[in-house]
Amino acid sequence: MSVLHILQIGPMASVQDLGRKGWLHAGVSGAGPMDPQSFRLATALVGNAPDAAGLEFAAIGGRFEVSAPVRFAVTGGGVDIRRGEERLHVWESHDLRPGEVLTIGALRGCMWGYLALSGGIDTPPVMGSRSTHLRSGIGGHDGRRLQVGDRLPLGSAAPAPLLALRHPVRQRPSDTLRVVPGPQDDRFAAEVLRTFLASPFSLSSARDRMAQVLDGPTLVAEGGHDIISDGTCAGSIQVPAAGRPLVLMAERQTTGGYPKIATLASADLPSLAQLATGHRVRFRAVSQAEAEDALLAARAELARCLGALGEKRRPRATGGMP
Repeated sequence: MSVLHILQIGPMASVQDLGRKGWLHAGVSGAGPMDPQSFRLATALVGNAPDAAGLEFAAIGGRFEVSAPVRFAVTGGGVDIRRGEERLHVWESHDLRPGEVLTIGALRGCMWGYLALSGGIDTPPVMGSRSTHLRSGIGGHDGRRLQVGDRLPLGSAAPAPLLALRHPVRQRPSDTLRVVPGPQDDRFAAEVLRTFLASPFSLSSARDRMAQVLDGPTLVAEGGHDIISDGTCAGSIQVPAAGRPLVLMAERQTTGGYPKIATLASADLPSLAQLATGHRVRFRAVSQAEAEDALLAARAELARCLGALGEKRRPRATGGMP
């Protein structure tokens, strides 16, 4: 069995797959990657099935070794990656052999990066998924963030070509994010709703896989900031008593007792996750139908990117590479 050995690791690194489904009633949200498109592309670049697990990291990657030959790919944004002293490209797959050290530096232009390895990270599934849910302490590697010295098992992989993304990912401008008003927008005065849509908000440093807090004008709910707890979804924008809105992310709580002024369109949630701290955004109200159309367009764009993966020539003899 091949093993990934962690020599150095950045903050918030964890094992993720596409997330667990069917456990909201038990208070466990899906988890999964903060940027599913980048995760899916990394997985495809190494020839894994879509539901294979990989590694998600924030800000900086780390240093890694393997016990048997693998293919790997790094996606998410700009980052310096090296095999030994050799510089390699992101958004394409490469070979890594025992004795070689993979170094992934600091991310540029994004917050979350992904490392996929052929065969996938083969930790035991919990509740149908290998995704780490840090708040619940389940899944992944002992339900926690990864740390130096961890050894992660890798699954078996069939021989496959090295691949590269032939066409760039089309990035939608991220300064204006689409929201569907509600479901508790009626607790806010019309003037507050206008302020929410007309004012810029900055991404606070108070952010993690659970939520992103926004800095900007204080939003006061004239109907009160306490409601009977009801269900949440990824992208729900809650407004606690302090008046600072927060956007629920991959590891959100499944119910909440704060009014939700709006819900971020699912298609724009990865964009918000990838924006740097301090970045300023505005919100634009759209209908539910428009938000659904945007999600369909995002899925079509992902399909286009996956269809544009092309084989590249191996730089040297494979030496038993899977």
